[in-house]
Amino acid sequence: MRSSSDYRRDGDQWVWANVAVPRGLNRRHNRTLKSVFKGAATTVIAQHRATPLGKHYDRMVAAGTKPNLARISLARKLAAIVLAMWKNEEEYDSTRHRFHQ
Repeated sequence: MRSSSDYRRDGDQWVWANVAVPRGLNRRHNRTLKSVFKGAATTVIAQHRATPLGKHYDRMVAAGTKPNLARISLARKLAAIVLAMWKNEEEYDSTRHRFHQ
């Protein structure tokens, strides 16, 4: 993948700037935790389609997002929700979270 920031001006031309951009997880990521969130996303997709998270997945797929990328996006959203709940010492409230519609 490339972005406009990957190019630099060299005289009157734009040339590829050799920038190392880390994408994804680094080598020190927690494989077990990653598997837990991916599994939770798979469970939401398979068994809880009527929930706000399931509807969010359906909207992403309907909008043209590939199902595997939508599943990863859902796993990231679950991780963000869990982190916020943990930090604020709260219970899950499905009405509190808003998803792009």
